[in-house]
Amino acid sequence: MSIAHEVNFDGLIGPSHNYGGMSEGNLASARNSGDVSNPREAALQGLEKMRLLVRAGLKQGVLPPLPRPNMDLLVSAGFGGSDADIIEATARSAPRLLKAAYSASSMWSANAATVSPSADASDGRLHLTTANLSTMLHRSTEHPDTTANLLSIFGDTERFGIHAALPAHADFADEGAANHIRLCADHGAEGVEVFVYGREAGESTVGFPARQTRLAAESIARSHTLAPGRTVFARQARAAIDAGAFHNDVVCVGSLDTLFYHELAFEETDGTLEAIRKAGEGLFELKTVMVPEAEVPIGDAITSYLFNSQLLKWPGEDRLVLLAPLETQETESTRAFCEQMVAGNGPIGRVQYVDVRQSMRNGGGPACLRLRVVMTDEELAACHQGVLMDEEKIDQLQEVVRKTYRDRLSAADLADPVFADECRTAREALLDALGLSDLV
Repeated sequence: MSIAHEVNFDGLIGPSHNYGGMSEGNLASARNSGDVSNPREAALQGLEKMRLLVRAGLKQGVLPPLPRPNMDLLVSAGFGGSDADIIEATARSAPRLLKAAYSASSMWSANAATVSPSADASDGRLHLTTANLSTMLHRSTEHPDTTANLLSIFGDTERFGIHAALPAHADFADEGAANHIRLCADHGAEGVEVFVYGREAGESTVGFPARQTRLAAESIARSHTLAPGRTVFARQARAAIDAGAFHNDVVCVGSLDTLFYHELAFEETDGTLEAIRKAGEGLFELKTVMVPEAEVPIGDAITSYLFNSQLLKWPGEDRLVLLAPLETQETESTRAFCEQMVAGNGPIGRVQYVDVRQSMRNGGGPACLRLRVVMTDEELAACHQGVLMDEEKIDQLQEVVRKTYRDRLSAADLADPVFADECRTAREALLDALGLSDLV
């Protein structure tokens, strides 16, 4: 078994962070649609969360924002002329399309890709498959630039396998690591990978969209050369989706040998747990923490983002730490459950709260903001070093944010071509700080 680390690659929140309300089924996104956002505060909050993990001694990386506005999208819709002409014409005749072109949703890097560490892959490489995010227009355009990001960071083809997104068809709908859990005894040991899906290929649904298909999950597992006996496919409960759990990570989170989940997370809970235990035979003994509907109603779980928290092995602590948003502390039922949970002798020993309100108001908590990548020391050395965070690099990025990001952004501001130039300038400065200027 190799020594390995769970590296949290957080999405750096971009200068076009706005409340477009474009994500059907995401209650927070809909509720705050049209409000004035604060991109500067959002990015600084995200960077402070990264600083907290760096100071704790955890490995922390960052993924840069994607180019915005997405001019290719607007050109493909028939708009022409200079960039300023295109933006002004789109604002007049297709304002919703302009919002899609400015979407900063790549900040939620849990949707960037699905990751399988080398310990699980039969070819011995670390695999990442970019998510196609085909269910929502504003997200479906992300994958080419996300793949470019990943190739720039994980360029060593002997150690890393970067896979382009699956076909952009409803049967292959894929939302990345937000619907994927890895369980193991130790990060460097072989583990069990759990893929959670909301529907079968070809199956239609009524209500909020089920964004992940089983076919997509099975395709990724094959590409990642995973052992079938160590792979589990579990169906998300329709009741959870209809309540607003648009991804599994809104009702469930797992780390090491521990699964923390809501009673309504899975369609067949007993069968799912039995499948995980069987797949993990000889590797680890599954520990579970189930949150009953009677104690935390599914609505409270979703609005507080109790499960959209980072579950971490904190240096120097025997039990896991749940890094939760302040909203979990401020919701009576979830705060009470957390107090009761840590007072016991279960696998989760502490809850630490962080302020990511700008992200939360758009429907993403601490777990949405990060992509977990388990890496050996050799793989860490082989990746692009400029994206690995220390306090000096965080200070540098915060200085760029303070100089180039607006502190308020409304929907009307998107129609101003000057703002497009500001976004490009900010991104170029961030890429320069990260040593990724080839992505400009």
